[in-house]
Amino acid sequence: MADLKQGERGAAAMHGRVGHGGHGGHGGGHPMAATPAVVGDYLVRIGCDPLTEAFGKRAFSPPWRGSRPVDADNADAVIERVFATPRSETAVAYLHVPYCQNHCLFCGFFENVWRPEAGPAYVDDLIAELAAKSHTRLIASAPIDAVYIGGGTPSALDADDLSRLIEALHRYLPLSADCEITLEGRSYGFDIAKAAKLAEAGVNRLSIGVQSFSTTVRRRLGRKRSGEEVAAFLSELLALGRTSVVCDLIYGLPGQSEADWRRDIDTVARIGLDGVTLYALNMFPGGPMARAVEHGKLPPPATPSAQAPLYAEGVERLTDRGWLQVSQSHLVRSLRERNRYNASIKRGVACLPFGAGAGGQAHGHRWRNVIDIAQRCEMIAQNRAPIEGLALVPSDHAAHAMIAAGLETGRLDLAAVEALRPGFRVAVTPLLANWTAAGLGELHGDGFSPSLAGSFWISNLTSGLTAGLSAAATMCEGRCVL
Repeated sequence: MADLKQGERGAAAMHGRVGHGGHGGHGGGHPMAATPAVVGDYLVRIGCDPLTEAFGKRAFSPPWRGSRPVDADNADAVIERVFATPRSETAVAYLHVPYCQNHCLFCGFFENVWRPEAGPAYVDDLIAELAAKSHTRLIASAPIDAVYIGGGTPSALDADDLSRLIEALHRYLPLSADCEITLEGRSYGFDIAKAAKLAEAGVNRLSIGVQSFSTTVRRRLGRKRSGEEVAAFLSELLALGRTSVVCDLIYGLPGQSEADWRRDIDTVARIGLDGVTLYALNMFPGGPMARAVEHGKLPPPATPSAQAPLYAEGVERLTDRGWLQVSQSHLVRSLRERNRYNASIKRGVACLPFGAGAGGQAHGHRWRNVIDIAQRCEMIAQNRAPIEGLALVPSDHAAHAMIAAGLETGRLDLAAVEALRPGFRVAVTPLLANWTAAGLGELHGDGFSPSLAGSFWISNLTSGLTAGLSAAATMCEGRCVL
């Protein structure tokens, strides 16, 4: 996993990755909050330490919450209309490779064990899908300015198969001249010769899942290469000079010390990567890590309050070295690192999905390609759309995306959200006043900027402001009734 926070992997599945970041969690259902949250749920105690004590746990407000399922009998006709409707704006594309060399302990999204013999046929399937959809108005009508090839472990595919897949992207998709093409991978099963061939084909960004450079921590996670080997591989990729090179790190892992985390940050800085994403561990209930902790094979991971200082130290150590924080979790060292795909997903742009398990959204609908490869092939043979979980996005989807993207990039335009949902400013005024007094952010006219503490608790801030959207909608309905 690289780029997208683990907690966003569900969003990744339905929005093209909401991984990392997909870029994961490929549920095709339509989760709803059991008890709708209200603004007051997100008020914090004034005088507490905002970094470690603002909230007891993380809250999540996924962008699909409140989606309305499309009846299965109408799904084929609806998705046909979606693909027949042109776009007026740029989009991103997501290609999913649902194979992993092994099931890493921290991951809740394992699908299929990688078998080299499966690679050529799966790439054939992807290329056939690209060709079949290339002339639809949804795909062909406007440029695509970022493509993310995620999984799974796409870098496990053979270099020749990956090369012809990249060539097919250029042949069948309307890629912009400066399109960002990211390949997600891990150092195991990847080498410089493959990286050079991919760069030649058109990959211009490599996102490598590292998690930690501590060999001891890596071994606990099920990673095969030592931290020193991974650091050396990243250095070789940078020396190749053909692509932007980024990695992800996780803080709060079981058995990970503060010194381990500090060395991880310092290693990233020493190598001179183009970018890095800092993730808080999100341990999935029932997953392999949760079971290992339950059975006493691993110590419990750090709580959010213990994770918070690690996040703050990671950000501060890098920014002190001249790195720029471009989102809540992503920092960049060079202008070569654009992070375009992930930023676009946060803004809610159309995401065009290809491959088994890929998710996307466009024209007010979201869907996921069927994850089971045999079922997918059978549906295609029957001339049926191999999709599931087709739904109408929530009515406040655009406003939710604006909130998420604004908080991520450091300034939320409150007036812009108000224009989409009248009454929003009134609904969230007590919340913003409370957060400002508590040290979670600052108000400047029509803008709210989260502090470092607010950035750590960004999912809670997003959830609180999303509750404000619901409150504003309720007020509007009341006025309309009157």
